[in-house]
Amino acid sequence: MDREIPKEVRKKERTKKIIRYGGMAVAGIVGVSVLISLMRTGVKENDLVFSKVDNGTIEVSVSASGKVVPAFEEIINSPIHTRILEVYKKGGDSVDIGTPILKLDLQSAENDYNKQLDEEQMRSYKLKQLQVNNQTKLNDLQMKIKVEAMKLNRMKVELRNEQYLDSLGSGTTDKVRQAELSYNVQQLEYEQLKQQYVNEKEVLAAEYKVQELEFSIFKKSLAETKRTLDDAQVRSPRKAILTYINNQIGAQVPEGTQIAVISDLSHFKVEGEIADTYGDRVAAGGKAVVKIGSERLEGSVSSVTPLSKNGVISFTVQLNENNNRRLRSGLKTDVYVMNAVKEDVMRIMNASYYVGRGEYELFVRNSDKEIVKRKVQLGDSNFEFVEVISGLQPGDEVVVSDMNQYKNKTKLKLK
Repeated sequence: MDREIPKEVRKKERTKKIIRYGGMAVAGIVGVSVLISLMRTGVKENDLVFSKVDNGTIEVSVSASGKVVPAFEEIINSPIHTRILEVYKKGGDSVDIGTPILKLDLQSAENDYNKQLDEEQMRSYKLKQLQVNNQTKLNDLQMKIKVEAMKLNRMKVELRNEQYLDSLGSGTTDKVRQAELSYNVQQLEYEQLKQQYVNEKEVLAAEYKVQELEFSIFKKSLAETKRTLDDAQVRSPRKAILTYINNQIGAQVPEGTQIAVISDLSHFKVEGEIADTYGDRVAAGGKAVVKIGSERLEGSVSSVTPLSKNGVISFTVQLNENNNRRLRSGLKTDVYVMNAVKEDVMRIMNASYYVGRGEYELFVRNSDKEIVKRKVQLGDSNFEFVEVISGLQPGDEVVVSDMNQYKNKTKLKLK
């Protein structure tokens, strides 16, 4: 026969069950919490780059792409249509002033030049002949004038004699009138001849000047031909590096074709390009910074193209240290052109996350073990800092490294 279990025993058993099941529930909750904690995405703190928000000055700049080019570069073109006979240098060679680079076929050009020399001599003789002929004509006219002057004097004497005889009664009035008429006619002929001499002298002088001017133009053309012929003797115009040469012996080269390029590879400049929407922020004389890796080189904008081409505007930056060891022809660079200064603004470090003014979602340190995503309004920038308009406070630590792989996360655990 069963005995009834005492109340104290039943109570103890019930308490044990409550404790046992309660412990199991707590253990389950702790286990789930640990599991959730383990499942939460984490990131190594050492893999992140943090920037602390502070207050300071920002020299506002616009970014552009750039390419390092030689500070001096000269293209040598063929001055005539010819062909290459010999090549004396190869690309990469150093050349001094006057160093022969290659030889062109100049036989045809030299023949034309020699013909022009003969024509120059012939024109010179013709000019001298014209001068002698003109002087002869003027001398003949001067002689005729002298003869007419003598005739006029003789008729003046005859007129005076007839007038004297008429006053004595030995002459007649008709003879006086005849002598007076002859004298007047001769005087008109004399004046006409003198005017003819003046006119002829001016005409001959003008004709001679025309011929002299034509001869001068021909001499200039001859000098240009001589200069072209000298240029065809392809020599280096200065001390530099031969960066390109057409070394195809026998190749035909039309007039104006590029046959060589020499460059000064000890000094450089940067040719930049920027979207034309920012064209008003780039002006000659503006301060610029060129970044090559972690190194920054300062300079200034020396020129800006006035027209946009394919949506971009080109400009040139002259570097203060244009012989820096990091500079290499053709090297791609980042260029930052300063255009304003903002003082006492919140700022964080510039990095790849920044693509222009607007709203961003950045991770901000929430505690020693956690970062959370926060909406932040960013403004202008330069190559070092970005202006913070809202969303952050001085002292906040912001992740500025690439976080694209976590763009769908709102909170990350720091490991």
